[in-house]
Amino acid sequence: MNWSNAIKDYKMYLKLERSLSANSIVSYGLDIEKLMTYILDHKIKVTPITISKEDLTVFIYNSAKYLNSRSQSRLISSLKGFFNYLIFEDYRSDNPLDTFESPKIGRKLPDTISTEDIDNLIAAIDYSKKEAERNKAILETLYGCGLRVSELTDLKLSDLYFKEGFIKVTGKGNKQRFVPITGATIDYIINYIENSRRLLKINPEYTDIVFLNRRGKQLTRAMIFTIIKQLAVKINLNKTISPHTFRHSFATHLLENGADLRAIQQMLGHESITTTEIYMHIDRTHLHTAINKFHPRS
Repeated sequence: MNWSNAIKDYKMYLKLERSLSANSIVSYGLDIEKLMTYILDHKIKVTPITISKEDLTVFIYNSAKYLNSRSQSRLISSLKGFFNYLIFEDYRSDNPLDTFESPKIGRKLPDTISTEDIDNLIAAIDYSKKEAERNKAILETLYGCGLRVSELTDLKLSDLYFKEGFIKVTGKGNKQRFVPITGATIDYIINYIENSRRLLKINPEYTDIVFLNRRGKQLTRAMIFTIIKQLAVKINLNKTISPHTFRHSFATHLLENGADLRAIQQMLGHESITTTEIYMHIDRTHLHTAINKFHPRS
């Protein structure tokens, strides 16, 4: 078994057996390819079946010079997953990284922006341009529904259940969930669809995709990043923001206004409540509300 074939088979396994998203598969593949490149560049004569813990330790140590703790941890996790796959397929009997410890990383608090900043970003859209209605609908949907950027770009017309007040979202691992959507956000999307979108010459492959570029094709993740960064520069927002900032702000503002943590978990599509609990570290006013309202000594 050579490295290229092993990586190709592993990525197919992640797609078919694990149902991971295309972005996750690419990330895992890149991590394993770093190991392959290192092996080939240093002319180390090992295969995925024969490589030892010592070989991997040297590779990880050399890689650590250029990676922060979080990236190191992800690299080690990717490699462990790869060797677990080889065990699953009976190519190996052991995982050489089983006892290898990842660096300790702190939980990073998500970046958020205020409702005023969000209003300013949306107000900064140049309404003399054809894509203005689309861009406004994009920002309102990111913030109004707390979507990941890939969930936004993949959103389909057939996923819009406006009469019921929901949209169907396909998240990580192709897991689907229904997310409530406000009347205001519905209006922005309908306005874009009925005015700007219908004037496009839409590529037949993307007729069901909601947000399209000027060529009638699906928007890329990079384009969403660009739209947001340009608006941030325009309003002199001294903060690095991304589409995910809107998702973090969505969750944080809901929590600040008294929303139930489990409801936020369901809307964000988090498998574990512990992932959602990170937003509790941003604003603690609800903790005072809880003890004052529910504790018998209050």
